Amino acid sequence: MGVFVFLPLVLPLTAWPVARLAEHRLHPRTATLLLAGVAAVLGLCSTLCLGLLAIVGTAQLPGNPLPDSWADPAVRAAVPHDEVVGKAAVGALAAACAACVGLLLRHHRVRRRVVRALRGLPPTEVAVLPDALPYAYTLPGHGYGRGYGRRSGRPGRVVVSTGMLAGLTSRERRVLFAHERAHLAGRHHRYLLLAGLAARANPFLRPLGTAVGYTVERWADEEAAGVVGDRRVTARAVAKAALVSRPAPAPTLAALAAVPGPVPRRVAALLGPPPVARAWPPLFTSAGMAAWTAAGGAALSAMSSANSAVTMFTILKAATPL
Repeated sequence: MGVFVFLPLVLPLTAWPVARLAEHRLHPRTATLLLAGVAAVLGLCSTLCLGLLAIVGTAQLPGNPLPDSWADPAVRAAVPHDEVVGKAAVGALAAACAACVGLLLRHHRVRRRVVRALRGLPPTEVAVLPDALPYAYTLPGHGYGRGYGRRSGRPGRVVVSTGMLAGLTSRERRVLFAHERAHLAGRHHRYLLLAGLAARANPFLRPLGTAVGYTVERWADEEAAGVVGDRRVTARAVAKAALVSRPAPAPTLAALAAVPGPVPRRVAALLGPPPVARAWPPLFTSAGMAAWTAAGGAALSAMSSANSAVTMFTILKAATPL
């Protein structure tokens, strides 16, 4: 196993250049799927790596519930510098797990607060709150599919205040609703939550979380532009909504996982030509290099973690008496 057990912990350092290339060169939908998937794989591999190191570190502590044979010198030799790294991994793993659990609990609390705020309103797709404070967000449902009529369980809802509607024209309101519906139909909150959990499992993955926050907004922008049929009106609506909007009384689910990308970049992208929707870009392009580098890094991290896990399992099984 050797030093390769540490590979999943350091591979996320490549997340920043990959995230920058992907969010600029790939279609927003492709970039979101790629970056969220890579973040999930790297975050899981990092957690597995810390778990392996923690097993070796805690096996040597007096009073631990693990078999004494797991502290055998042959087992400790499988991980370099186990005396320092193994014990440090215990605290790092506990901190990562606590951060992930905290994020999930906050998501649950925010959802409950938003549901309580909407009680008494008609069960429609769009919930208009009588509030002069301009804001708009989505409340994802359970089993929500493409289209409000296709649902199993509680449907998602678009929540908008009267203050936000008053600051937009009729065409700009159409852009706003199309944008928020795209968030619901694409289940963007899941990608944001996935990237947020990965960033808390390994801080080196925070650039991927920020990039996913930007790409899901760009994805919704492009969907809205396709519905309205006018990219300039969409760009104007995005800019105006950002200028007049204020934070919602209750934090939204998306705000807990990642911060949406800069509005000027989104507006500039809408004023340009629409991105080409390709499932996978050619290799010998900047977008292709970003995609293949991200996929290769995730595959390498997964292979290293799997190899380390299998090796550690074999060693521990051999060291455990029948």
